[in-house]
Amino acid sequence: MGKSRPPQKGKDARSRRLSKTNPDRVLAARLGSKKSGKSKESIEELLARANVLLETSQPDEALSHALRALSKLKSENIVSTAKALPTLVLLAEIHLELGDADAARNAFLQAVSLDPHGSVNESQGGGAEKFLWLAQLSEEGGHDSVSWFEKGITVLRNELASSPNPEMQAQKRKKLAAALCGVVEIYMTDLSWEPDAESRCESLITEAMLVAPESPETLQTLANVRISQTRVDEARKALSDSIELWKELPAGDDGVPEFPARISLSRLLMEVEMEDEAMEVLERLVEEEDTSVEAWYLGGWCMYLTAERRKQKKATNLQAVEGLEDDARKASLMSSRDWLTNSLRLYESQDYEDERLQDHA
Repeated sequence: MGKSRPPQKGKDARSRRLSKTNPDRVLAARLGSKKSGKSKESIEELLARANVLLETSQPDEALSHALRALSKLKSENIVSTAKALPTLVLLAEIHLELGDADAARNAFLQAVSLDPHGSVNESQGGGAEKFLWLAQLSEEGGHDSVSWFEKGITVLRNELASSPNPEMQAQKRKKLAAALCGVVEIYMTDLSWEPDAESRCESLITEAMLVAPESPETLQTLANVRISQTRVDEARKALSDSIELWKELPAGDDGVPEFPARISLSRLLMEVEMEDEAMEVLERLVEEEDTSVEAWYLGGWCMYLTAERRKQKKATNLQAVEGLEDDARKASLMSSRDWLTNSLRLYESQDYEDERLQDHA
């Protein structure tokens, strides 16, 4: 498993933005009807406008407002105080949306310098989020990523211990589990050579299951660990339990795992020979996003595996009806070709960079 996106935050789902919303109307609702000239806009008003623009898929305009807020912080000589945290964190988020990882990393690092222990309230730009993002944005990876994750995990544990709000606790538990699973991924990839890698994974996934046993992502990570331990039946059980938690939910529901997580899920399902379940996941993915090269490729590969499985079944099952088995296998191969052809078409139109995928397709 490679690096995943960091654990989702409370206002997460930039992917679920209302892109058609008029930002001026939303802002007016949030700030009231009073208008002021650009030169008189306060830092809070600039950040509110930037947030609305970001939420409505206008990151370039959002960046302009956030930079003006930063300029005001400098002119008021408070850019080196905790009052700058909301601006720095928002700037980092905007840079991420614009695909500028270096700028995002720098903004998060500035935020860390102002709140090194995550003790400032999350509503004021503090908390664990910046550490969790830096774990994912680390250029070194490995131990450096683990170190950032551990800082965020410590903050989340402390927040859980001090939060009396059940709804807030549920959010923190899910975020903590996701961070723990992030460390598991690193010990299964970058640090897999460490002598204690397996024991660390076991300890981390055990804690994740204790704090968020009904998180699809936690169960998916558990399955990945069990696959690495060749405990395939347990892996299949965890994957089935994970799917059951969200398969009846509509697209866009907060309980449905993010698109990349479900791509990874389909790979794990194929690894444990659950091709039918993998195809259900992939068919739903292409319904939601029909331009995903990887989803179409994996669907083609899954149908090919299904055809091979039918071939093996025919060879080992003397009572199989030969004609039906042959027809089913041919149908699977034809479907595989269609999915892979579509994947290659999208690959060419998007100048996709994964040459190994193209060669395999």
